[in-house]
Formats: sequence, C-alpha cells, structure tokens
Amino acid sequence: MLSQYLLRKYLSFARTTAYDAGKVLLKKSHRRHKITLKGRVDLVTDADLVSERLICGAIRRAYPDHAIIAEEGANYDIESEFRWVIDPLDGTTNFAHNFPFYCISIGLEYKGKIIVGVIFDPERDEMFSAFHGGGAKLNNKKITVSGETKLERSLLATGFPYDIGSSREDNLKQFRRFAKRARGIRRAGSAALDLCYLACGRFDGFWELKLHPWDTAAGMVMVKEAGGRVTDFKGNKYSIFDKYILATNAKIHRQMMEVLG
Repeated sequence: MLSQYLLRKYLSFARTTAYDAGKVLLKKSHRRHKITLKGRVDLVTDADLVSERLICGAIRRAYPDHAIIAEEGANYDIESEFRWVIDPLDGTTNFAHNFPFYCISIGLEYKGKIIVGVIFDPERDEMFSAFHGGGAKLNNKKITVSGETKLERSLLATGFPYDIGSSREDNLKQFRRFAKRARGIRRAGSAALDLCYLACGRFDGFWELKLHPWDTAAGMVMVKEAGGRVTDFKGNKYSIFDKYILATNAKIHRQMMEVLG
C-alpha cells in the first residue's frame, strides 16, 4: 500500500479540485440550464460538462500518467495502476430543478482498490473526505457511523434506477418491505451524499441497485473509514462495478440483508 504521505497528497489534491468544481456549480445553480437527455429521467446539464472538464483537466495536468473514468465521458483510458473515478455532479436532476441536494464526487483507485474519496456539497459547504487507513472527516472533523442496532429505529436511504419506467427490477418491492420495518426512508437523489450521510451518522443504512462506479467509489471508502460496512445484497465483497450495494453502520447489516432476501 502507498505511504501516508502520498495518500494525504492525493487527498489534498482531490479536496482542492472538488472545491473548485463546487464553486463553478454554485455559480451556475440558479441560472437556466441547457439540458440533454440520456434517458427519460437521466439528465445532463451544461454544469455537469463544465465541472467534468475542470476536474479532468486538473488531473491530467497534475497526474498525466493516471487513468480517468468519468460519468460524462471525459475518460482517459491508459494503462496505469492509478485511476480516478469522477462524478462531476451527482444529483443532476436535483440541480436542474434547483433542489439544493447535489455534490461532486472524486475517488482514486490504486491497483483495483479505492484508496481516496472526496465528496463536496457546495450548497452546505460540507467537504467529506477519507483515505485508506486514515479515517473519514467532515470539514476536517472526524466522523463515525451511528451506533443504532435495531432496524425498527433506523433511518434509511435509497434511490431508484433510471430505467424505473421500463424495468421490472425497480427497487419498489425492497422499498415497500423497508417502509414497513424501518423508522423511515429518505430518497434525496444523490447516492454519493447518501453514503456520506451514512458515514457521519445521519443515516443508519443505505441500499440501491444499478448504480455506476462514479456513484459509489468515493462514498464507499467514506463509509468504511467511518466504521461502516459495504457489501452486495448477499454480504459479498462489493466492487464499484457491482449491480447491488448495501452499506450500513455494520450493526444493522444482517437485518437489512434479511429484508433484501
């Protein structure tokens, strides 16, 4: 594994870059947006593209030998032990409707393992950051997952896939089951921020399906470093390329697995 010095260096770079992208998004947040449809409910705005260019440009200048995978296609596909995983605007639908719940998500993978995660919410000026073995922080203050042990007292988070209108696998069955068991469920529209809220104890558990690598890369390391657990629905090791994710404070993980069946 890399030295603490290098991990902190990558983390600092990701924090600065996410902050710069966040300033751009804030400036654009209350203007009219040019919107392109990738699907019926899958949007891209001009802000997504500007943010991605800023982030990927910064990476290419600072680390030209690192690969990049980004949501809107500004990929840099080279052979490298390092790969940055970028969501320039997680919560695009929220952003397009002036609903202030969105973020920038930047993860760094080394030899197939996510080692750094930074997620910045410019609306609340909340910077979540974590690196392997270094714990997780919110605005430089250490965070940990909740201590809740009962699903019945838990507040959960989830989302719905973009093909909800056409696919039979739509998360509605799981949502119904959890609605009858948990204290509450929130569907706020940003998986990256959901994972951060889990990491700092605002949520106790999170599940979702059909996400993409950029949705979970940074949030995954955030939850783990805050003391939580991340698997697939069956409790197996989770990869950012997996179809199903279950993340919890670790204490209600098995209870959520049982509901997911």
